Amino acid sequence: MSGGKNSAVVIGASGGIGSAFEAALIEEGTFAVVHGLARSRTGSQHIDLLDEASIAAAAAQVAKGPAPTLVIVATGLLHADRHGPEKALRDLDPDWLAKVHAVNAIGPALIAKHFLPLMPKTGRTVFAALSARVGSIGDNRLGGWHGYRASKAALNMMIRTLAIEERRRNDRAIVVALHPGTVDTALSHPFQGNVAPGRLFDPERAALQLLDVIEALKVTDSGGFFDFEGSEVPF
Repeated sequence: MSGGKNSAVVIGASGGIGSAFEAALIEEGTFAVVHGLARSRTGSQHIDLLDEASIAAAAAQVAKGPAPTLVIVATGLLHADRHGPEKALRDLDPDWLAKVHAVNAIGPALIAKHFLPLMPKTGRTVFAALSARVGSIGDNRLGGWHGYRASKAALNMMIRTLAIEERRRNDRAIVVALHPGTVDTALSHPFQGNVAPGRLFDPERAALQLLDVIEALKVTDSGGFFDFEGSEVPF
């Protein structure tokens, strides 16, 4: 992974997996600076995916240098405010659908809008956003979870499109979606009962697995969707 005189950025650094990413990158010491940004943080570490002005302000802080060669968007919304993943068509609610798309697809797109231009125009760079296997259209055999599935599918398409555009700016840039598996965080907590033994990962393990995947990515992988084992997930 590029480092030395460069920086890394973790969006969603107050969440379970985001904080694990931040801690692991700091411990590795590969980057001169690790920026941990989150809605719950203040000052230069504050960012709100639903407020583009805050995204622009956070990017302006990172732009002071050193340049980021790794940006990880570790955010996501599955349930909140008595809303959760829909089990059937009758559960669809327009306001909730709009909110999950705002957080899971539009927010990461705005992160890319403001942070990709900060990344170097030469050399290996990685922009990675956490997606979910349930956002795979090709892998959808159970239905349900309409809003979460659709918003992550939208994120995956955004990643593919961003990868094409970013390659024109830097032919060694890598833009990918990553599936972390089921991680023991507040996001997955209500749904952990159906997880197979050994497949519920603590945040530290999940972060390290994905950092290994990021390390192994090739330029030809840009625009792809990969799981925690480095296997490609169908869109």
